[in-house]
Amino acid sequence: MKDKKVLVTGSGTGLGREIALEFARRGAIVALHYAHSTVGAESAVREILEFGGRAKAFQADFTDVHQVKKLTNDAIEYLEGIDVLVNNAGATMTLEFEDVTPEQFDTVYGINVRAQFFALQTALPAMLKQGCGTVINLSSVHGFRACKGHSVYAGTKGAIIAHTRELAVELAPRGIRVNAVAPGAVPVENHFKAAGSDDMTGLAPLIPCGFAGVPLDIANVVVFLASDEARYIIGQTIIVDGGTTSWMSFSEGFHETGLRLGKGYVPGL
Repeated sequence: MKDKKVLVTGSGTGLGREIALEFARRGAIVALHYAHSTVGAESAVREILEFGGRAKAFQADFTDVHQVKKLTNDAIEYLEGIDVLVNNAGATMTLEFEDVTPEQFDTVYGINVRAQFFALQTALPAMLKQGCGTVINLSSVHGFRACKGHSVYAGTKGAIIAHTRELAVELAPRGIRVNAVAPGAVPVENHFKAAGSDDMTGLAPLIPCGFAGVPLDIANVVVFLASDEARYIIGQTIIVDGGTTSWMSFSEGFHETGLRLGKGYVPGL
């Protein structure tokens, strides 16, 4: 990653902040985007500068597509080009389907889907000019599995998977690789605020590997996808979830019932 020019959106907190830091640790020049509070992004910039890296923070409200485009252009001007675009910025919402308003729907889709789409569209000329580029979109396991109260959020994450695949096919012949990462349970600041606690040990028994992930688990995969080692990976969504989406939720009860009734017996058949 040495001297690679990287823009990470939504890098003031959580996964985005750690992704930006990991690129910088490996020698990249990083533009960090934040939406509202300057605290997280500016502290990440200071940390990068302290270990001899190069970074700058930029503000933009991703509900406004014009600000998305300006942010992307400003970052490219600072970086003097762009090798890697990490579309991490996103918003979540937990609300029963019948209570969702059109305004809430538009806001979440605007930030999670439209902003990703037009950030890449804006960065495309610079990537084409240099003949190469790498894009990593952040999706979620919500794009693969259902969870009550996430009808809007899950829809956006499914859309990201679809447009990642589509854009990858369109842009691969032009030297640009597009992939996505779908994190599972990786608690960050917003989870702690919502839960009112930073104790997430209750998640462990619900994850096959026995523990929740940390932001660096996701950052390592994102950096790998941006590297030349991943040059033959095109249009894929890499799930990083400790085995969550591989697990049949009814499997343990099914197994125990089968054992009680006799080996080889399949209940209901």
